[in-house]
Amino acid sequence: MLREAVYHVAHGSYAYPVGPDRLRLTLRAARGDLKRVAVLYWDRYGSSPTLTEEMSIAAEDELFSYYQADVQLATKRFGYVFVLDDGRQTLFYTEKSFFEDLQPNTQFHYPYIAPGDLWEPPQWAQGAVVYQIFPERFANGDPENDPPDVEPWELPPTRTSFKGGDLRGIIHRFPHLVELGVEVIYLTPIFASPSNHKYDTADYYTIDPHFGDAEDLRELVALCHSHGIKIVLDAVFNHCGSEFFAFQDVLEKGRQSPYAHWFNIEGFPVQTDPPNYETFAHQIATMPKLMTQHADVRQYLLDVAVYWIREFDIDGWRLDVANEIDHEFWREFRRAVKGVKPDALIVGEVWHEASGWLRGDQFDAVMNYPLQHACFDFFAKGTIRARSFASRLAKVQVNHTHAVNLAMFNLLDSHDTERFLTSCGGDVRKLALAAAFQLTYEGSPMIYYGDEVGMVGLTDPDCRRGMLWDEAEQDRELFRWYQRLIALRREQPVLRTGRTRTVWADSITNVYGFVRFQGREQVLVLLNNSPEEQRVDLRQISWPGRKPRQLRDLLADAKRKPAEVVLEPYGVRILA
Repeated sequence: MLREAVYHVAHGSYAYPVGPDRLRLTLRAARGDLKRVAVLYWDRYGSSPTLTEEMSIAAEDELFSYYQADVQLATKRFGYVFVLDDGRQTLFYTEKSFFEDLQPNTQFHYPYIAPGDLWEPPQWAQGAVVYQIFPERFANGDPENDPPDVEPWELPPTRTSFKGGDLRGIIHRFPHLVELGVEVIYLTPIFASPSNHKYDTADYYTIDPHFGDAEDLRELVALCHSHGIKIVLDAVFNHCGSEFFAFQDVLEKGRQSPYAHWFNIEGFPVQTDPPNYETFAHQIATMPKLMTQHADVRQYLLDVAVYWIREFDIDGWRLDVANEIDHEFWREFRRAVKGVKPDALIVGEVWHEASGWLRGDQFDAVMNYPLQHACFDFFAKGTIRARSFASRLAKVQVNHTHAVNLAMFNLLDSHDTERFLTSCGGDVRKLALAAAFQLTYEGSPMIYYGDEVGMVGLTDPDCRRGMLWDEAEQDRELFRWYQRLIALRREQPVLRTGRTRTVWADSITNVYGFVRFQGREQVLVLLNNSPEEQRVDLRQISWPGRKPRQLRDLLADAKRKPAEVVLEPYGVRILA
């Protein structure tokens, strides 16, 4: 037995409550090393195990198998140990060490499931279909508020060009969003700023006049809510813009400014070329970094966050560059936001492993870039095969609780990346395949505006082209594919909130398959990421629940016996 690979801690994603008296436990072991894993558990005030639960493999990466089981006690107080059997020896794995016989006072402890431990992201956000809009490029609904020198809509954008998109344009084109079936709209920043992207905020309390005014936002929020759609805004609190009042005061008064401590300035007078103060990224003078360790800076930003929820009834915040702000600020942010609207959504922009922010005291979810990178490598570039893809997904899955995984913004691309269809070399079949994965896998699938009609573009600024509204130029078949998958997600609740188990990962044929399961419901998704026809023997599928006697093809609305299924090149089968 490879003991050094075995791992468990009694907190985080390895031990968390999934009910008032039910605990989900995860144990890591070397892949293929163990024949059987069970957990023995009892009331932690008792003296010995009273119950046993077999554990099954929930996920596997290239190194490890992750075993999982739910255990239940009316007293809500858990003591437990694991029994590991590799076919040669059986060991008890405890908080203290490995033992051949169960030793007293060595167990793991989950002291008590307190009501506050049962946190989860807002239920409306778990599995919801999100649509990201870059307002300046979505639609121009009011030419009267256009900035000077607006360029033609169809021209390739530059980093400084404007096209005149605004809130009124989103309102005018709202039927497109309803027809597509989206459930959440996420807008990149809409506050006053000199740039087209608005990530250099000049005034956190004012809608950019080129986007409209407060009444336009109120109308948009009311329109969303009347259709059961939530709306999330973008908060840029890591840095402000150089036109922000506090920074302007420092430029004018220098060391004597009451706002000098809001920024990390190396010396006075302040210099902007090159900047002698800390900024976002690589010396971007127009984006001075805010020092949130100071109480007055924190209070200002918290007041902003609360204001837009309280006064405009928005449904949450996406937080820009969230990983460069201290954790204590985000804890205060969560208390402030949830205090005004308990079911408000908080989503951080973190491009890497983010479990440190997802423990119930800071964010509800993050932008799921690790998953995006896996999709990029598997579907678009083909630099990894099915087995590696499954391993990458497993790493993401086991890092968070199930409820958090359901709320993660699962993106294929965004305003910060190359368009996914461009990454696919223009092959719509690959994008359609990736979209099928995105819209059936666990999480909140986030569609970047225009992906659903086949928009292309290299990275910023080309990925921020004006939305393609001429239906003659849109890929309407692709739009109908997105529509169909979103509708299927609504028809099959298990695709929205069910757990996920990889059941097929063949790197030779490059077919990947997973089952979403919840209660007695199970849906099998098979994806052929190959230019050749492939076959899958359904009799070899290890279903999480009872093996079905008959399967229905949800895309073809046809029934089949659970035998062999044929997948066309870059084809999809969704079976229940």
